[in-house]
Amino acid sequence: MGFTQQNFGNMSAEKLKSIFEQFEHEGEFYTYKELASGHINDTYLMITKDKPYYVLQRINHGVFKDVPGLIENKVSISSHIREKLKYLPKVQLDRSVLTFVKTKNGRSFYQDEEGNYWNLMYFIDDSLTFETVKDKEVAYEGGKLFGEFLNLTSDFDASKLTEVIPKFHDMSFRYSQFQSALRSVSKERLFKAESYIDRVIELKEEMHILQNLKESGDIKLRVTHNDTKISNALFAEDHKGLCVIDTDTIMPGIIHYDFGDAIRTICNTAAEDETNLDLVAFNADYYKAYTKGFLEKMEASLTPIELKYLPLAAKTMIFIMALRFLTDYMNDDVYYKTKYPEHNLDRAKNQFKLIESLNEHYEDLKIKAN
Repeated sequence: MGFTQQNFGNMSAEKLKSIFEQFEHEGEFYTYKELASGHINDTYLMITKDKPYYVLQRINHGVFKDVPGLIENKVSISSHIREKLKYLPKVQLDRSVLTFVKTKNGRSFYQDEEGNYWNLMYFIDDSLTFETVKDKEVAYEGGKLFGEFLNLTSDFDASKLTEVIPKFHDMSFRYSQFQSALRSVSKERLFKAESYIDRVIELKEEMHILQNLKESGDIKLRVTHNDTKISNALFAEDHKGLCVIDTDTIMPGIIHYDFGDAIRTICNTAAEDETNLDLVAFNADYYKAYTKGFLEKMEASLTPIELKYLPLAAKTMIFIMALRFLTDYMNDDVYYKTKYPEHNLDRAKNQFKLIESLNEHYEDLKIKAN
């Protein structure tokens, strides 16, 4: 996701309470706390006098052009998963899948006087999120959690979902943006980025393999989450996986998008904008742990060709972020928020180094079908 979008501004307790009261919840408003984990939407913990608490979210309609469709995606997928898990005790079920609350007039969202869209869900307490992975057990549990999410939705008709960000992982589209930036880039930035531009051109054929398989129908469209960083997995206090969260970007896709994006964020030994590239390496142990958990939940519903290309998915999703950072650098930083002039170039260098490190392990990452 991009980082240029700003919050809509501080909300008063009275305003939030008024919006909260538009929903058919069972609590009495006491106070609220802003949850600052996302870059796009505004999210608030609504603390009631007695539990349960709730999460009230305003969807940024400047970023998402079809917010009703986005919310319908989230609600439909949660309802589908709840139906599949209905054998669980209610307490466990409510901690395993997001539960949305309808408005008093039976809708999935409320639209306020300013045109902002709001949805409400139950808060899952006694839970943890991780910004980074520090041990193999968390990587393994994350793999199980995202694998189960994809497995439980594998029989949902993905064509019924709204494409909330068109061409989000479309490699041809990202190359087209890159070529456009290349035509207008300043001489100074062109000189600094030249070796990485050459790398983008060298990798073009390989980086289109998954898209070509998708377009040919050899890899089928499924429900995909499209933002599978580890912070979008909720864990119990014993570090066991609980629930997949932040489902705003659910849309049709191929399983490799979700697998690769998770690996990209879990297996980098350094921060995404670390400038000391000696610190940037691909953690193959975390890859194997995540993959083990993922396949425990997902392998039975994967085709041989989907299984074969999981390692390429990791490389492709790292590359697409490198390409996007590099393109934004050549465009004078119009999309991602930057802290200094070379920030996007440093991010791109970081991801290209991660690809180099992944390549050193590539043969060892290949998965043999049972």
